[in-house]
Amino acid sequence: MLKIDNYSNTILKDISFTLEADENLIILGSNGVGKTTLAKVLCGVTPTSSVSIEGINPSKVYGQKRAKLINYIPPKLDVFDEFITVKEFLELGFISGVVRVQHPTIDEVLKKLHISHLADKACKALSSGESQLLLIASALLHDARYTIFDEPTANLDPQKMQLLFGLLKDEATFKSKIIITHNLDLAYKLGYDILFLEEGKVKFYGTSHDFFAQEHLDALYDGSVEKQAHNIVVKL
Repeated sequence: MLKIDNYSNTILKDISFTLEADENLIILGSNGVGKTTLAKVLCGVTPTSSVSIEGINPSKVYGQKRAKLINYIPPKLDVFDEFITVKEFLELGFISGVVRVQHPTIDEVLKKLHISHLADKACKALSSGESQLLLIASALLHDARYTIFDEPTANLDPQKMQLLFGLLKDEATFKSKIIITHNLDLAYKLGYDILFLEEGKVKFYGTSHDFFAQEHLDALYDGSVEKQAHNIVVKL
């Protein structure tokens, strides 16, 4: 179980919730409300005694032990070696011992994401969408108990977004998932519980069914989004 209890900082105020093993959560909210800040707190990048995962404080453990518990997938790929290739980037996990068993293998993951042709391409030369898929590939290889995806559909074309949706929806692909997104249609289709942040506080924490009731959407988004058949759309 992942638990955060009464956490506050300069951005977040009194954040508390629990997420059982194999449960999934979507975090929503406008820009600047603290979604990424919360993600970094949960995965131990920002130290606190308010978070525990299976009784372990992630900010107190490092390397392989932390990676086994929780993995944070950022919204943007950041590499420091301009010559490192896609395959070399993914191999770093094995070199450091973060990924202990090569199953699935790097080649299998690249094939699964339809990016085998990028294996020898420099990471710095990747498009934004290709970089996003590389981050997803690293998540597949790490296979942590909890994986936080920060805007995983950013920069993806429709076909790749559909591919990623299938991976996120498949309970056998990842274990527990925490997904930060502005894509309300994605959140609706996944059907996971919703945590909605407003001004650094938990405004809503409950089921997808309750969150996506039209009257609730109207109250939260000032009438700018609506449910149409099986989709959530922005009214333009």
